Amino acid sequence: MIHVSTTCPDLDAARMLASSALEARLAACANITPGLISLFHWQGAIEEEQEVLLTLKTRADLRQPLTRMLEADHPYDLPVITWEDVSSTSDAAAWLSEETGGD
Repeated sequence: MIHVSTTCPDLDAARMLASSALEARLAACANITPGLISLFHWQGAIEEEQEVLLTLKTRADLRQPLTRMLEADHPYDLPVITWEDVSSTSDAAAWLSEETGGD
């Protein structure tokens, strides 16, 4: 199992991306966390924005199509998309595989 994460400008954008990933079976679950405050360098200045964190649970072999979908549909000019391997219970791993069409 991996978690693929990105920040979004608002709940509507996060919901849209989550729904697209789930409908395409590129993820088994989406977690949306509002209330994130991000500080970052952008175009020569330090910016501060309220954002929403979107985390998608998926299989490692779906990372590339999922990140391509996020890049194509994301409202940001430069979406930062990250992923990490996570450990899970065997039941959760089986559920994730079943919901994303894995073996």
